[in-house]
Amino acid sequence: MAQKSDGMNYAPQGKAQAVVKPGEFVFAASYLDHGHIYGQCNGLLEAGATLKWVYDPDPAKVEQFRAKYPQAQPARSFDEILSDPGVRLVAAAAVPCLRGPIGCRVMSAGKDYFTDKTPFTALDQLEQAREMVRQTGRKYMVYYSERLHVECAMHAGDLVHGGAIGRVIQVLGLGPHRLNKPSRPAWFFERAKYGGILCDIGSHQFEQFLHYSGATDATVTHAAVANHANPDTPEFEDFGEATLAGNNGASNYIRVDWFTPDGLRTWGDGRTIILGTKGYIELRKYLDVGREGRGDHVILVDDQGEQVIDVAGKVGFRFFGELILDCLNRTEKAMTQEHAFKAAELCLKAQAAAKWLTPEPNPDPLPATGR
Repeated sequence: MAQKSDGMNYAPQGKAQAVVKPGEFVFAASYLDHGHIYGQCNGLLEAGATLKWVYDPDPAKVEQFRAKYPQAQPARSFDEILSDPGVRLVAAAAVPCLRGPIGCRVMSAGKDYFTDKTPFTALDQLEQAREMVRQTGRKYMVYYSERLHVECAMHAGDLVHGGAIGRVIQVLGLGPHRLNKPSRPAWFFERAKYGGILCDIGSHQFEQFLHYSGATDATVTHAAVANHANPDTPEFEDFGEATLAGNNGASNYIRVDWFTPDGLRTWGDGRTIILGTKGYIELRKYLDVGREGRGDHVILVDDQGEQVIDVAGKVGFRFFGELILDCLNRTEKAMTQEHAFKAAELCLKAQAAAKWLTPEPNPDPLPATGR
């Protein structure tokens, strides 16, 4: 069962749905700086991939990883992985500012790359990756886990693209996270390394807007960030919001933050509301607050009535199998390269345009009686 109290170590597991036989699709795991690498590996393994190598400069991270995946051989260097002709794909969850350069090394070695979000912290990294894709024909895929590893989010895409709510005109994305500050590494609080809140966890939300709305581009119409309650880490942004205007007329509002209270039983009450011309869908991803049971609820309201659809354990995580087949067949069923890059571009542009809401990091300013 996935660890649900801490988003950094949240690694969903689903039913095994192999699309290849053992040994037909070999991959390596590397740069284990974020716990999402475990979710990336779970998804690939459940789809039938074979994990051969693991690499990280820190032997302790490798040892911890091999406790979960003992089949992974510890590589003496990253180059040992890149020089293995049997490895088709390299998965990584490096410090965000390093993800782009690592991906370019992987692609230049003739392998596909699967990185944790956010895939870049600067626009020049994105352009370098785009050029490397053009030169090599390799894939630079991104683990946008808040859609790809959430069953209700995947099912919502099927409903929307099947016309269940008509034409999508607005997507509202809420992505709160629990901070768990003492457990976070130093880079997590350094702006140049994590990229800012809209660049980091905002990337999930922008990707979902593109997917659900069908927009292929968008303009940032508003963006703002703040440090409301963490004055001891002044480069850290604990709140962010942004709005987009899609090139098809659809609009988007996102709010991301690090204010999940300890009383919530999961790491964040992630929700998405998709408004269409013939109805709307609400996703309660990880829990339904105040009720027992799991998350993965799809609420559908249309001219026929109201439905609450529990899809937990029923939809699965098909992205990973589709990605494996895309790598083997050089297709783009799981996600197009342009979609992966456009979501990254939007989060970088929103971050660059963001206004600072607070004049300086400000601890909780109001006593309880003043609220």
